[in-house]
Amino acid sequence: MQDHSDRQAPAAERADAPIDPFVEHRRLLFGTAYQMLGSVADAEDILQTAWLKWNAADRAAVEHPKSYLVRTVTNLSLNRLTSARATRETYVGPWLPEPLLTAPDTAEEIEMADTVSTAMLVVLETLDPTERAVFILREVFGYTHAEIGGFLDRPEATVRQISHRARNHVQARRLRFDADDESRRQITEKFMAACHGGDLNALMELLAPDVTLWNDGGGLVTAARRPLHGPDHVARWMLGVMTKPVSAGIRLEPAILNGELSIIGVIGDYRVGALTYDIVNGRIENIRFQVNPTKLGGIQATGEGS
Repeated sequence: MQDHSDRQAPAAERADAPIDPFVEHRRLLFGTAYQMLGSVADAEDILQTAWLKWNAADRAAVEHPKSYLVRTVTNLSLNRLTSARATRETYVGPWLPEPLLTAPDTAEEIEMADTVSTAMLVVLETLDPTERAVFILREVFGYTHAEIGGFLDRPEATVRQISHRARNHVQARRLRFDADDESRRQITEKFMAACHGGDLNALMELLAPDVTLWNDGGGLVTAARRPLHGPDHVARWMLGVMTKPVSAGIRLEPAILNGELSIIGVIGDYRVGALTYDIVNGRIENIRFQVNPTKLGGIQATGEGS
């Protein structure tokens, strides 16, 4: 075997070499793509394409690498989102964003003050692609209207109008939740105990009168193809899932998904589902149950041996 021990380390790995701008800003770039698309896999694809474009670029002509990279990722995401919307029109059952494990394993993968919750990603789905891009760049990452105009090749005044419209749209649809961390932990533990114990009454007591459950199986696994409403319907369906043969041996475990305490379903060593939910007045009001196996890559990492 040839000895490579004396091979010079790549520039990005040498201690005295400057950090490549793409590596330096990768968290920001991933965060932008993920929030634009609601998909971990698509965000990683966008970053791969952006990396290839960055490698092919004339670096000497790039005056502001960070802005160049954000612009590249934003426009790639816009193109992907536009095509994805057509696909989602024929999607089997409710479409939910991909959950992302954000602590302790992959928290560093997103650079933002507060990780966007699954509830917010659902709201962002109601914006058109340009509104979504402007909202994320302005409200999450704090870019000016002029900077965003440069990214999107739009006049600053136009971007300002889009930003105002998108912000009002989000504020009108954004739910307000009142559970502190300790209350959320207690409710989560009671929910898991009720599911594991098959306690219908205890489970119903944890659900709000107008609770709704959305279940995304993508047509690949058995899932409710329409939203379920009401404590009795939702509770009975949840307990039915726990007792199905395909769910044999399933256990529910707490996990931080998209910055919030949530629940993952585990069979053996594989994570087969993710539940994110909102808590209002001490009860669970919305449940989003992601079981599409192609959309669970963001919760599989355990950090063990990596």
